[in-house]
Amino acid sequence: MPVLRTRVLSTPLEPLTAISLDADPLRAPAGAVLVCLEFGHRVSGAQGELSRLLETPDPPDEVAPGVCPVLDAAEAQLGEYFAGARRAFEVPMLTLGTEFQRRVWGELGRIPFGATISYGRLAERVGSPGGARAAGGANGANRIAILIPCHRVIDADGALHGYGGGLAHKRRLLEIEGALHPAPLFEATDR
Repeated sequence: MPVLRTRVLSTPLEPLTAISLDADPLRAPAGAVLVCLEFGHRVSGAQGELSRLLETPDPPDEVAPGVCPVLDAAEAQLGEYFAGARRAFEVPMLTLGTEFQRRVWGELGRIPFGATISYGRLAERVGSPGGARAAGGANGANRIAILIPCHRVIDADGALHGYGGGLAHKRRLLEIEGALHPAPLFEATDR
């Protein structure tokens, strides 16, 4: 029977809940994998979705005790990312979703640190030209925030749109990566 472990990770944005999957030889033959990294307000939906996809009873509400190298790695690498010392992640992950969602999530991982693309371009890159809304829906269904960089997808006109963690967090992540300049404290006006 699969074992889900959870841990709340501290970040400069807000706490993130990480969920790993252990001991499921059909889905995670190499050992434990990260299946979720979510902002607080999205966690309960993610837990229910994971239980449904794994065909298991609801996971416990409490943080499972014990050592979990995958959660340790996620925590350490996120700390390095926020400190400016990491641009890519090396945490074993398992994405649970439809074939189209997994294609979109795979393509998100190919967007370089410090770069952005539009929803339309993302759709084209997964073989679905004209499917910007579908790509946006799959992007929004991503359950592994930051490590699968859904924050790097923006509107065609460069505007920020939609992010499960909120637009303020999306803006901050893009600023950290140098893909967006910090908002000025005061707007310049002509007088």
